[in-house]
Amino acid sequence: YVRIQIKLKMIIFLRHAQAENNTKRILAGRTKGVHLTKTGIEQAERMAKYLEPLDISAIYSSPIERASHTAEIVAKSKSLGCELDDRLVEIDMGKFTHMNYEDMFAKYGNIFLKFYDNDPVIAEHEVETFPEVQRRVLDMVNHVVEKHKNENVILVTHMDPIKSMLAKVMDLRPKTLFELVIENASLTIINEQDGKFSLSAINAMDIDRYYQT
Repeated sequence: YVRIQIKLKMIIFLRHAQAENNTKRILAGRTKGVHLTKTGIEQAERMAKYLEPLDISAIYSSPIERASHTAEIVAKSKSLGCELDDRLVEIDMGKFTHMNYEDMFAKYGNIFLKFYDNDPVIAEHEVETFPEVQRRVLDMVNHVVEKHKNENVILVTHMDPIKSMLAKVMDLRPKTLFELVIENASLTIINEQDGKFSLSAINAMDIDRYYQT
């Protein structure tokens, strides 16, 4: 019996660690100056330690501060640089930017579900649509697949860009996407082989983190 080792490329999506907008429950979108909280910095440091055993070739990040700061912490632990790429950026929240979740729901209903369902109200309020997010994220993934053959790469981004990739891989429906929560500083791992994607892990993180959420 001969065991054949198949080289699988891992595309590791890392959601940014806890930031001020998460604790305040506001839609920050692409607003500048939204920092990681003290807890968020600790989460990023723990994730860096969690990732130590993995051989990582490159780290790419959304240019939004809460993501790039998370990426910098992980990159430093790996002695790697971090390349910013707009394809990993947070959704443009349009007219909903800076709104509190509860206020938005009270006035417009379940906007998050409408976003995943590509409801016309999304484009009407100048919000980037889910298909638009999915196109740019998939373009980024295809870029990484081509550039880093048989290598593991980390993509530091935001919840909905990660969900857009999961929707592609798992054919998730709008209601499922709405109910799915990608935790701060958690990993979603996609394997790629011969142009095909498969899900390896979701919400992976230090076991102690599960007791904090």
